[in-house]
Amino acid sequence: MNAKRFHPALSVTDQAPIQVSASAVAEVVSRLEAQFGERFSKTAAMRERFGKDESFHASVPPDAVVTPKSTEEVSQIVKLCAEHGVPVIPYGTGTALEGHVAALYGGISINMQEMNDVIEVHDEDLDVVVQPGVTRKQLNQYLHDRGLFFPIDPGADASIGGMTACRASGTNAVRYGTMRENVLALTVVLADGRVIKTSRRARKSAAGYDLTRLFVGSEGTLGVITEITLKLYGIPEAISSAVCTFPDLDSAVGTVINTIQYGVPVARIELLDEAQIDAINRYSKTDLAVAPTLFLEFHGSTQGVAEQAQVVQELAADAGGSNFQWTTNTEERNRLWQARHDAAYACKALRPDGEIWATDVCVPISQLAECIRETQRDIKESNLVAPIVGHVGDGNFHLVLLVDKEDPEENERAQQLHERMVMRALAMGGTCTGEHGIGYGKLDFLIAEHGEAVSVMRAIKQALDPDNIMNPGKILRV
Repeated sequence: MNAKRFHPALSVTDQAPIQVSASAVAEVVSRLEAQFGERFSKTAAMRERFGKDESFHASVPPDAVVTPKSTEEVSQIVKLCAEHGVPVIPYGTGTALEGHVAALYGGISINMQEMNDVIEVHDEDLDVVVQPGVTRKQLNQYLHDRGLFFPIDPGADASIGGMTACRASGTNAVRYGTMRENVLALTVVLADGRVIKTSRRARKSAAGYDLTRLFVGSEGTLGVITEITLKLYGIPEAISSAVCTFPDLDSAVGTVINTIQYGVPVARIELLDEAQIDAINRYSKTDLAVAPTLFLEFHGSTQGVAEQAQVVQELAADAGGSNFQWTTNTEERNRLWQARHDAAYACKALRPDGEIWATDVCVPISQLAECIRETQRDIKESNLVAPIVGHVGDGNFHLVLLVDKEDPEENERAQQLHERMVMRALAMGGTCTGEHGIGYGKLDFLIAEHGEAVSVMRAIKQALDPDNIMNPGKILRV
């Protein structure tokens, strides 16, 4: 099965026509400017900034940017836009990777960054209520003295609202799950300006449709999230990190499979291929062996993390792994994981004149080694620079392509490589994206993955947003 080719870096095609009159936009802009004053902007620089995320997608600026401070103000903005048929694009921190914040049809960008209060912490219940502009680092700094933390770590200091909207995960997902498992309830402004609460703080409920999960991962296409209730966890008594090199991918992935099947409660388990390790050594001044490598982290009691590390070391040795080193030293651990989080910058340094095109897929873990191995073969045959790094504990890996965007032939090779990687993952029972989301960069792959189920998604979109003003052109062509 082949997905219809769609290059996100080029002009948007095949979108359903959305007619937004200039007079309607002018009316909305005028009224918002009068109401919000300094918290409103239509300068070219501001619009350009809010039309772009961290991906290779070009900026598509909105007509204006407005910064609310409350759910009530968001509701007022959405009601005004709904009245005039003007698109609404929620904006968190701009760290998304599939063009989620691009204003494909113009409209108003709602900047959520000043809605950044931690509203309530319920220590005994292990949950917290936050506004969407709170970032994950801000939240964990706030929680630290209470002995609590929020574990979802996509790498970037993303906003909690954006992480919820994009169903983020990251390095800790193998133990703590993704945003899907860690969001308990939401407050959402719908496309007509109504405000709803999707659930209560109870840890389980059988009361009606699960609206919380509907909005987690909706990428701003169904409503604007204005409050999030999250699960929290106690800070572990001890944390240890480890690194181990392998002769080949199969032995590294085999160790991952055995670790999970053995029941080791590993918190993080990351795979970096040779190209990525070389990039990290150059950028972060590490001296790791240039070979397939696992980064691991263990959480628990002092004795527990020592036992976990010992078990994984033995499993790795049985698979041919070597140079197993582990430490509980905070400085050494932070240095290791900072190198992992700087992987994209390290890749960029390999080719300073190239542009990063980051993409991801996720497959059943039994298929992971083959999927990565065939992707590496494609990279070599395509004559492209594209290191691989993956959250291998749950079968998710990322390709960091470095492409000269001014070279059409090279862009075509990159696009073909990307298509083969995604379609291979789908053929293996996987998904076109484990955590980056669809945005407008993977519209066709969503259809290839879900088929007729996409029509059900369209029906939900039509029911909640009949005028298609909520981040139009993302996830679905409606």
